[in-house]
Amino acid sequence: MILVLNAGSSSLRCALFRPGADKPAWRAHVAEIGHDPRLSVDGAAVGGERPPAGDHAAVARWLFVRLPAAPTAVGHRVVHGGLHLAAPVRLDAEILAALEGLIPLAPAHQPQALACIRAVGEVWPDLPQVACFDTAFHRTQDRLAQLYPLPRDFIDEGLVRFGFHGLSYAHLARTLPHGRILAAHLGHGASLCAIRDGRSVATTMGFTTLDGLMMSTRSGAVDPGLVLYLIRERGLSADAVADLLNERSGLLGVSGISDDVRVLEASDASAAREALDLFTYRIVREAGSLIATLGGVDTLVFTGGIGEHAVQVRAAICRGLSFAGVALDEEANAGGEAMIEASGSAVSVRIAPANEEREIALSVTDALEPL
Repeated sequence: MILVLNAGSSSLRCALFRPGADKPAWRAHVAEIGHDPRLSVDGAAVGGERPPAGDHAAVARWLFVRLPAAPTAVGHRVVHGGLHLAAPVRLDAEILAALEGLIPLAPAHQPQALACIRAVGEVWPDLPQVACFDTAFHRTQDRLAQLYPLPRDFIDEGLVRFGFHGLSYAHLARTLPHGRILAAHLGHGASLCAIRDGRSVATTMGFTTLDGLMMSTRSGAVDPGLVLYLIRERGLSADAVADLLNERSGLLGVSGISDDVRVLEASDASAAREALDLFTYRIVREAGSLIATLGGVDTLVFTGGIGEHAVQVRAAICRGLSFAGVALDEEANAGGEAMIEASGSAVSVRIAPANEEREIALSVTDALEPL
């Protein structure tokens, strides 16, 4: 059995896979770690037991005792692998030190993943562990797609576009027919990826997860001069700007109501409608640039919580992409079917559930196979 650990900023997803299986044999999710932790198992809330009020390591150890079967290997989602970790890798002291050095590039996620790695090492010191990186899938991009127009010294130091959501995109690339794919991972974090023949060509996130699309609470791309203005003229500290752009912007900031698409769609407030319109506008605008990079598009695929469930958001995006040959079957879209393009559409339009955990499990098998 392969144990998969997916540590979020305040959550931990845990799943057990048999090698090669499409679905986990067991899955657990602890939300609101550090605040009011709540447990669900196989999608159902569990009220009888309360996870500990500690950090990710404490929650991980608590879950390990409750596993229905002992694992033979563990795979971890690690957000940042930097420039050089471009494939799943078995963890050792040297790799751990490298991942520690990347904490400043992903401070909301990297420490939590490392805490879970250490927790596994404490409980099962001889168990092989494999790190799978959200950045790795994008290392196939051409050099120009990764560069910022900064002084050469900064480029040489590694201040480049990394891209994220790579495990989600890698799973799509593994399961969809090859060709020119525009993938939209739309959830609390949101990004687009241009995939050609299974390889990342371009993506909207850059040096950090703050770049690109408007998101639930993140601003996405803004004028760098705006950041300077907030610091110089409004007197905001760097930490205050980080909080503003990461936690108080996006759908939440523009609407002033909620970061939840369902709440905004049910609201009569004009600000709620404007937030949703801006969200889809920014997606269509960025999608146009990625379609240009691909030289056209054969398949548009929606994934992530919003991408999989927000009927109106999908419809608005498809209308905006009609110039590229996208035509939506409204009835199929409303029913959440896997294929939602209209008859005669030049572009295949799909809904594909995000499955980062299966991608991690498969990657663990691949990484450990030679051993």
